Amino acid sequence: MNIQQTFPLNIFRAYDIRGKLSNLTPDIICSIAYALAQQYKYAEQTQIVIGYDARLTSPSYANIIQKVLEQQGLNVTNIGCCSSPMMYYIARDFGGNGIMVTASHNPKSDNGIKWILKGEPPSPEIIQQVGLAAQFASEKIGKNTDLQELSHHIIPEFCLKYQQSLLSDIQLLRPLKIVLDGLHGSAGHCAKQVLQNLGCEVIALRCEANGHFPDHAPDPSHAAHLQQLQATIIAEKADLGIALDGDGDRVVLLDEQAHIISPDRLISLFAQICLQQHPHKEIVFDVKCSRMVADTVGQLDGQAKMIRTGSSFLRAYLSKSQGTAVFGGEYAGHYVFNDGRGFGYDDGLYAALRVMEYLTQSNANSLSELLSIYPERYCTEDTYISTHEVNPKQVLDEIELLSQHLGARLSKIDGVRLDFDDGFGIIRASNTGEYFTVRFDADHPDRLTEIRQKFVSMLQHQYPQIAQELAQA
Repeated sequence: MNIQQTFPLNIFRAYDIRGKLSNLTPDIICSIAYALAQQYKYAEQTQIVIGYDARLTSPSYANIIQKVLEQQGLNVTNIGCCSSPMMYYIARDFGGNGIMVTASHNPKSDNGIKWILKGEPPSPEIIQQVGLAAQFASEKIGKNTDLQELSHHIIPEFCLKYQQSLLSDIQLLRPLKIVLDGLHGSAGHCAKQVLQNLGCEVIALRCEANGHFPDHAPDPSHAAHLQQLQATIIAEKADLGIALDGDGDRVVLLDEQAHIISPDRLISLFAQICLQQHPHKEIVFDVKCSRMVADTVGQLDGQAKMIRTGSSFLRAYLSKSQGTAVFGGEYAGHYVFNDGRGFGYDDGLYAALRVMEYLTQSNANSLSELLSIYPERYCTEDTYISTHEVNPKQVLDEIELLSQHLGARLSKIDGVRLDFDDGFGIIRASNTGEYFTVRFDADHPDRLTEIRQKFVSMLQHQYPQIAQELAQA
């Protein structure tokens, strides 16, 4: 079987490259590097930074990419083991060009690549072009790329530059006691130093990079992954808890009672923070957010804008808004400030720092008190359901057709979202795997069950496996 037939085009997703190591082999990484070199050269960019996450293969893969780019005449600066936000920040000094070897919150069996060109993330169309160019390159290169085992290095020069940018932005009026969970990813080490330099007392959990991820995948969006953090917040009587994902672009916050703060509530708070300083501006959020967000923005006299899911789409929208949109948030935990502070990209640590700053400047005695005006919704976490090898479009078309008699407001910005007066449900094809993501939200737990059952009923006849999995999720 030749290389063309086995080239894994499925790893070229909607907003990054990501897949299992069995697909992302050293040879494939080499091919992708050639395709990326073409991108930068076509755009007449010559300076590029490259960083990598905690995964065991990441330093080696970064080295392969660096060698290919240098062979193609590009100047590459390896900034070592870092978070994606740190790479984005350092890339500003290199024309806004950077590559990050990371699979973010995915399991340790995966790896991937994110990149920016002149400060902008690639569009889905460009990612597909890179995939085709990499496939073409693989036919020429063949199979000869060695995988050297390289260790992870944190390079103080770059870590300190990034730290300084945060320390010069954030003003805490009083020190806070923080429990920080790095989930063994690449963001914890630097985050701990930033918090300590701000005068906070920091209890650090899993803040050293460990690509074995001995507990679970570095994904803080699953409540089960936060039990150690919750127990420590209570035991230490901390002011709040911070959990960062594998590459630090997503964050989950917990209050002093160890309650997980839902993204809906957090985006509502960020809308409040930004609209106080920038009245009537736009607040952007993705299709998985509840109507609490849009209602909050409206009550604050802001402009609510719903867009498709994907942090690169969010960043691109904000950068093209020319200052009209001052904040963007995603239900997955990506938060982007565009209010004259922050840098227009998703940084989990920076989002946490903005909450901490606002808390110390408010009259609230605790984070739970600060958030009390945004009551908790009854909702499900993001739930992943196998496509069972069915074309996702067929499933979504079926739901659209059968939903017409339900009296719901239909949105097709991304997947199928049905809004009722007292809640919503959404099903969409994932951008990062062979599955659907579904979420339900309601004013009351009984209503939550009813909305979920409506989706199960619509799928029961044509797609019983998907319906059964949805009912049990």
